[in-house]
Amino acid sequence: MIGHEPLDHVEAVTVASTCKALSDPIRLRLLALIACHDGGEACVCEVSSGFDVSPPTISHHLKVLREAGLITAERRGTWIYYRVERTALSHLARVLGGAEVATP
Repeated sequence: MIGHEPLDHVEAVTVASTCKALSDPIRLRLLALIACHDGGEACVCEVSSGFDVSPPTISHHLKVLREAGLITAERRGTWIYYRVERTALSHLARVLGGAEVATP
């Protein structure tokens, strides 16, 4: 945990990759939409409305989240359904949760 013990190189790379994936507002919103969706999963058609970007751009952002291990994807017919990978979020919360901010 940050603030309690140093991160080793592998963990630092993993956490940095996760943070980089979450650093884009569209990706952060997509992750939140999927997490809040009924049943904990959502089709791309259910999360892409409300964004002022093209469908290929949404697909790119979902790919980045998937490659970072934050979501998983399952094809069902012609649609792809996405589910939040809760263990990845729990890991990130554990690592960052230990940080304490000193107040001046």
